[in-house]
Amino acid sequence: MRSNALKTAHGGLRSLSRRPTSQSSQVASRSYRSFIATPACRTEERKWSTPLARQLTEAINTTGPIPLASYMRMCLTSDIGGYYTGAIEEGRDQFGRKGDFITSPEISQIFGELVGIWFVAEWMSQGRPKQGVELIEFGPGRGTLMDDMLRTMRNFKDMASSIDTVYLVEASNELRTAQKNLLCGEDAVMTESKIGWHSTSKYSSVPIVWTDSIKAIPRDPNKTPFIVAHEFFDALPIHAFQLVDVPRTQATSSSNAPSPNPSTTTAAPTPTRQWRELVVSPTPKGTTYADLKTPRSETNDPVPEFQLTLSPTTTRHAQYLPESSLRYQALKSVPDALIEVCPDASLYASEIATRIGGSTSPTPTSTPKPSQDPFTKPQPSGAALILDYGPASTIPTNSLRGIRAHRRVSPFAAPGLVDLSADVDFSALVEAATRASPGVECHGPVDQAAFLEAMGVRQRADMLVRRAAADNHGNDGGKDNGNGNNSKKAEIERSWRRLVDRGPGGMGKVYKVLAILPENGGRRRPVGFGGDVV
Repeated sequence: MRSNALKTAHGGLRSLSRRPTSQSSQVASRSYRSFIATPACRTEERKWSTPLARQLTEAINTTGPIPLASYMRMCLTSDIGGYYTGAIEEGRDQFGRKGDFITSPEISQIFGELVGIWFVAEWMSQGRPKQGVELIEFGPGRGTLMDDMLRTMRNFKDMASSIDTVYLVEASNELRTAQKNLLCGEDAVMTESKIGWHSTSKYSSVPIVWTDSIKAIPRDPNKTPFIVAHEFFDALPIHAFQLVDVPRTQATSSSNAPSPNPSTTTAAPTPTRQWRELVVSPTPKGTTYADLKTPRSETNDPVPEFQLTLSPTTTRHAQYLPESSLRYQALKSVPDALIEVCPDASLYASEIATRIGGSTSPTPTSTPKPSQDPFTKPQPSGAALILDYGPASTIPTNSLRGIRAHRRVSPFAAPGLVDLSADVDFSALVEAATRASPGVECHGPVDQAAFLEAMGVRQRADMLVRRAAADNHGNDGGKDNGNGNNSKKAEIERSWRRLVDRGPGGMGKVYKVLAILPENGGRRRPVGFGGDVV
């Protein structure tokens, strides 16, 4: 049974109107195709799909094939035509029905409202602090999720008044402007400082600060950070590795050195198993889809300008990333094993955990690196909610995808115009968070459907349907316009059911939710993960 506090939280939603309409270690058996890196033809002989495609080719021709992570980083955040930061097309909007993809907050306002309620519930469970609360969002998109959260939280006046600052971690100048317009108003002034960019929320005049890195947000042991990351980790660059058998030849004696035993013979070569990195190189001119073994669903466009190849030698990343976790090391016995590793995701998870629970103190014999300076909190506080897609417990493999205009395309085509993403390794996030701070514990991941249903998605949808019917009745002078009411009801029903769809590929099943909380010995489960407000 839901607690009284959670019922109170839902009660606060009754005053909300509808949003304005303007607003382990398992591996796959298949492997990547291995190519010998083929020298690309000269750039002047080819017509490139984007300026970034030409720049990437010139760089690869100079340095050789690049790690998949470097390719993803350039495609998404390059100053020259990056997907989020390059401003290739005037007035481009990646989100929504007219863009490349649509996210949960854009599908239904209920999503952001329930995320806001979750943080209200955590605020209640942690003693209702009267000040020092920080709201932090990674990758806010248009700002829709934070807008729904703030609109919801203002109905809980004590919670709203406890918020000192809202921080938005955003690398794109265009998206920062869109977020400011939604959260502060188009006429609101944005100023710049050493930390980032500043404006004021239209809700309760709360300061909003934009930074391009979480490191720019000051750490304060007396603050209570509430952190949300929705579809953020899936866009972080990944490294991909494949386990291969490499011939190993026993060293022979020098030809001018006498052998102690003339009858001794050289042992037969024995193979050794090594991780090799999958790297990106240009596709040779004349390459066909058959050569690349491209899925039929991605063969409607021109052949991609880049391909994934297997490095013929051990790279620097292959020497240490697959050894960074026991989960990866356990796969050494699996022939042709594939893994995807995201170092940036582990760094973000570590930073989140440190801000909530403080950092792990260095041992007397160790010297912390500058990025690992101890951060002591007298009392762990705050919470983080990570909502993204990926397997609950296994290591992602072959998960890199490209999306353009709401359909799957090759991730190696039209760099800068295609959204790239990969499955999130939730177990790696948990491992990084708990290793970084003894003051946190993790709950989940759970399916998005289970989380939203526990938070009351159906009940909130019923509220919106009743509100829509009442508004329609009032606007028609007391007459009930059945067609209009039915249309709004159908849209509300369709939207929330899409969020909890458990069918194959459904958002309710594919998307997962992970919570990071102050360590309490497992005595309290958070709302949405089998617990109540206490």
